[in-house]
Amino acid sequence: MTLPHALARLRAWRPSLRSETLAFLASAWFALTANHVFWHTMLEGRPAGTIPAWQFVPGLFLVLVGLQAILLLCLLTRWTAKPVLALLFVTIAPTIYFMDTYPVFMDPPMLRNILETDFREARDLWSWGMVPYLLAWGVLPLLLLWRVRVQGDPWRPAMLRRALAFALAIGATIGGLALTAQAVVPHLREHKEVRYLVTPGNYLYSLLRISAGASKAAAGPRVPVGTDARPGPSWANGRKPAVLVVVVGETVRAANWGLNGYARQTTPQLAALDVINFTHVSSCGTNTETSLPCMFSAWGRRDYDETRIRSSESLLHVLAHAGLSVLWRDNQSGCKGVCADLPQDGEEQMYVAELCPEGQHCQDEVLLTGLAERIDATPGSLVVVLHGMGNHGPAYFQRYPEAFRRWTPTCDTTDLAQCSQEAIVNSYDNAILYTDHVLARAIALLSANRTHDAALVYLSDHGESLGEHNLYLHSLPYAIAPDTQTHVPMVMWLSPGFAAGAGVDSGCLRERADAQLSHDNLFHTVLGLLDVQTQVYSPELDITAACRPANTL
Repeated sequence: MTLPHALARLRAWRPSLRSETLAFLASAWFALTANHVFWHTMLEGRPAGTIPAWQFVPGLFLVLVGLQAILLLCLLTRWTAKPVLALLFVTIAPTIYFMDTYPVFMDPPMLRNILETDFREARDLWSWGMVPYLLAWGVLPLLLLWRVRVQGDPWRPAMLRRALAFALAIGATIGGLALTAQAVVPHLREHKEVRYLVTPGNYLYSLLRISAGASKAAAGPRVPVGTDARPGPSWANGRKPAVLVVVVGETVRAANWGLNGYARQTTPQLAALDVINFTHVSSCGTNTETSLPCMFSAWGRRDYDETRIRSSESLLHVLAHAGLSVLWRDNQSGCKGVCADLPQDGEEQMYVAELCPEGQHCQDEVLLTGLAERIDATPGSLVVVLHGMGNHGPAYFQRYPEAFRRWTPTCDTTDLAQCSQEAIVNSYDNAILYTDHVLARAIALLSANRTHDAALVYLSDHGESLGEHNLYLHSLPYAIAPDTQTHVPMVMWLSPGFAAGAGVDSGCLRERADAQLSHDNLFHTVLGLLDVQTQVYSPELDITAACRPANTL
């Protein structure tokens, strides 16, 4: 057959298939080509002799095809088959790329991270390494799908055929489980996170979970928290107005924090200041979407309930109930509901040309723009949260000005696969060096203030993997996340006037710097420092409570 004849036959190829057939073909395609991470995980380390491979692999294949066919049969009709499958092909390509490259689990927190990422952050994740994935799992299936004609039938035969298709899919699932249940069920029970490796079922299920949660959250106003909050006795004794700045760091891990004894001094300016560094602090989650609402909630990780946290007021609302002014300043992708209906400053209010490169996020020093004037203009006490870009990856090289490029060579691309681990770590450490500078500048600004007693608390939202065990970035399920993703730095600075007004013995606080702490301590420590009395305050979670002899909370 000549090439022209072959091309002519290809152009004439227009198969007519029913939506049920497409559901099974697509499920088989996904099981065979889109789930190699899942297959590798399930086959790796499987005890020899438990179930022979000739039984295990086909059985697991039947389970994957059956379960995903059931899902697709719920979505595909004569009219929806092509649009739904086209959307799946378009989204599955980057999903497989990220799962292969970093790796990640496409669970609800991870998907929420993706959905709430702004354009500039999303652009940082693009690399040329994604192109082969887009071609293989996106373009090629779309070309084949484009040639297919979806066949329709009268409704009675169509209903019967759909019922038979469901029965076949359920039968395949049951048959596959019968062959593999002895090995698969215990493994999935012990490692529940593995289910989020099954593509595209992982992100479809996560999307349903997120949608259900969003609908529930949108059903009514946030549940009030700490409406009984009121200023404590120290304010009645003529305590000077206070300003507390809470700096939420981004993706900074404790292992590379100079004050924690890291081989490199990545925090030289803080080391020269009178700060208290807490060495053993664990995060609530491994991503911003989880950690940010959690650390500002009354419940935290110890009583973690995502729905309750997201549908309830935060620490900032409790402070507002007590009559304090609050302000959220953001150089990232928002406060994730923490500052809902409260004063906020975004890039528009803080923009400085030299700190905001074209097409990129501003450098974090922009968070200090006009801050001194805002504090001076506030007659009473004020709490300001600064939410920075910190070490947000993979574009670590964009998180600091050239003057802070101390360690070289650096990884000057978002495609981490193109860089050595040394270059990745150098870029990451340079970004911490810049964070150290921003924090030192913030403390200098607060030290110079004459209208308020001042304090600063810095706490990173989660850590980061930099190639250890072939892991990069963050967002692994908490149960299996390495310490580098959950162990975070925390620093506190109190001006002499603030320490005296709050009744805090700084020496005592330094003695507690090596205590086991977590994000759960932030909510109650802030209430204690500001002497805000409320029933939701727990003194045992207030880091400063034991160091305030005159504590009346």
